[in-house]
Amino acid sequence: MSVHELRVALDIGSKKHRVGIATDDGKIVEEFDITHDKAGFELFFRRVEARRNELPVVVAMEGLNGWARPLDRMIQKRDYELLNVNNVKLARFKEIFPGPAKTDKIDTRKTLELMHMRKVLPLAKTVLHRVGDTPVENEQLKRYTRRRRQLVDDKVRVLNRLQSDVQAVSPGLLEITGEAGNLWFLHLLTCREDLSKIAGMRRPSLLKIRGVGQTYATKIEAWQGTATFSDEVDWVGPMIIADAQRVLDLIRQVQAIEKQIVTIGATSTIASRIETIPGFGPVSAATLAGEIGNLDRFEAETSLALYSGMTRLDNSSGQFTGSKNTRQVNTHAKAAMMVAVARHIDNVPESKVYYDKKKAEGKTHNQAVRALGRHLIRVIWSMLKNDRDYVPKSQRLSKIA
Repeated sequence: MSVHELRVALDIGSKKHRVGIATDDGKIVEEFDITHDKAGFELFFRRVEARRNELPVVVAMEGLNGWARPLDRMIQKRDYELLNVNNVKLARFKEIFPGPAKTDKIDTRKTLELMHMRKVLPLAKTVLHRVGDTPVENEQLKRYTRRRRQLVDDKVRVLNRLQSDVQAVSPGLLEITGEAGNLWFLHLLTCREDLSKIAGMRRPSLLKIRGVGQTYATKIEAWQGTATFSDEVDWVGPMIIADAQRVLDLIRQVQAIEKQIVTIGATSTIASRIETIPGFGPVSAATLAGEIGNLDRFEAETSLALYSGMTRLDNSSGQFTGSKNTRQVNTHAKAAMMVAVARHIDNVPESKVYYDKKKAEGKTHNQAVRALGRHLIRVIWSMLKNDRDYVPKSQRLSKIA
């Protein structure tokens, strides 16, 4: 059988990667390890080129955008075809075609086996996905929106700790604010090096605190009249002040990164299109654009629906009819869809009617939101495929009339 391509499989690790090279008749011609550094990358390309003989090169790797960075980007810059290994479906493949215990060497050989079978075995086709060129702005949005999510999560974690400590150190202090994360309250906590000194501040000093006006100053004075501090204020007080400063810093970081997201999102075709849907704000649209990357990755809108967590897999058998969750959901895309769809309901009357209908059928709030989200995935797919912005149903009907 003539050789038409050179196949390369990469099992990615944190410090080293296992490489297997085979011809398209399934014969493994070389196996070796490379380190995750410049020397290892140079060795990889040198050994591949030595075997190439002007043949097309197809590389399959796991860990795309994870531990594989920056090797995955270096491969894409060459004239190699890059395939991403779906680890969930690879595990299913191993169940059907069992082998010895898991090792990097075995996983590399299994990937080469998949590459050999992908043209004839449907399951093998689903494990290996061709990685297309993703617009750089969508790659940036993916990194920025994920970074923003991490910062927001950090802020929530620190705020929860802050609130607990304030409640323990100074009972009643939290009652002057409806939310510990209010900016004026955070500035109040950080205005003195000693937390207990807040109880003795006069109105002129209070009014100098950022965000504190006459109304809040009056509330603070009312608390001062009955202010009390526990014995641990001497050592927990500094912790509270440090956490309040940390929250303020995180808020500034989130605001700064959101400005970058808005700027970059304006240059992304996917983000700009999605943002025309009522309820889909700049952050949600940017998150979806970053996680989708390139619509060509998906064979149909059903694949995008599964990827974004807006549908479930059919799990019917015999007399039983049902469905189940898929493990292949992109949690970032799903979270963005759930938030945006919930806001969409409040902005579009027709969508509110659909949501209410699902609720009347006995669906929970999340189930009803996902049902509407499934419909909106079809809309998003059509918008991106046909280069069209969102048009409300009422406007479409008026144009027809």
